Amino acid sequence: MRAEFPEFRLGSVLATSFTATLTERQGEAVERVPTPRRLADWLAVSGLAVDSCTTAQHDLARELREAIHATATAAALGDPLPADAVRIINDRSGQGRAAAVLTAEGKRLWRIGCVEDALGVIAADAIGIVAGERDGRLALCASPTCRAAFFDTSQSRTRRWCDMNSWGNRHMMALFNAKKA
Repeated sequence: MRAEFPEFRLGSVLATSFTATLTERQGEAVERVPTPRRLADWLAVSGLAVDSCTTAQHDLARELREAIHATATAAALGDPLPADAVRIINDRSGQGRAAAVLTAEGKRLWRIGCVEDALGVIAADAIGIVAGERDGRLALCASPTCRAAFFDTSQSRTRRWCDMNSWGNRHMMALFNAKKA
């Protein structure tokens, strides 16, 4: 991976990990896939490797990312889903031609031919989590500068931060320091 770019924030849920390619949305935003090549890098580490990515495909991906974020945010807040964002997600899901394949070890891999195939897989994952087909709940990060949508699979479904190692630790340290003072 290229050292000049910020690290990826990878999680166990594909769609919300994809939205985390833009972080600190309410503060000084950090774009983690600023170029087509960097998007291809993210797709590769997410199990959706492609040979190349054009500027137009990069634009489609960023449009999908923002549509998923808007839809997941609305779902987490219990608001109506934004019609334009839902249309984009549905369009990307229907345009991909990825195929799930089973390995001899019993693992699922994706047969991806192009970026549109990968976006179809990501869009289908977003549809599944927004539709409530997976065990967990959509939530928003409690950090006022982040507000990332994440999929909470904790036992109590009360997780507050998209990334405990950053936002959660900062909050805990602030509480600790306040009590100490």
